[in-house]
Amino acid sequence: MRLTAFTDYGLRTLIYLACLPPEQLSSVSEVSNTYQVSQNHMVKVVGQLRKLGYIEAYRGKNGGITLAKPAEEICIGEVIVALENHLDGVDCAGTKCRLQPACQLRQALNEGMQAFVDVMNQYSLADVTADKERIKPLLFGA
Repeated sequence: MRLTAFTDYGLRTLIYLACLPPEQLSSVSEVSNTYQVSQNHMVKVVGQLRKLGYIEAYRGKNGGITLAKPAEEICIGEVIVALENHLDGVDCAGTKCRLQPACQLRQALNEGMQAFVDVMNQYSLADVTADKERIKPLLFGA
């Protein structure tokens, strides 16, 4: 199982925001600089996270981005499912595979993907950022 870079950056953005002091806003440029990711790409990631309800964005001089809900309420598995385009393993419908009528691979892969999501849903954003004292210096410097 390999997540797309888009999902990876989405999760990293949520981690970054979860480690900020309460009420503190950040910016897309701060997040993209921290992770050394193109600001254009990060704008798309943040836009999708906002559309999905994980991030609030404020415009203007005092604007910025922040989590839209507490980290305890954000399930990692739900974020992955929302950001990934394909979690279905293989696309049998678009191919002319001879094995399709009798193949059980798709079912096995789908069950594996569901098991992955189920495990990821056992973790909230708060769980993966619980050790903030070690994470903060890595994100924000000493």
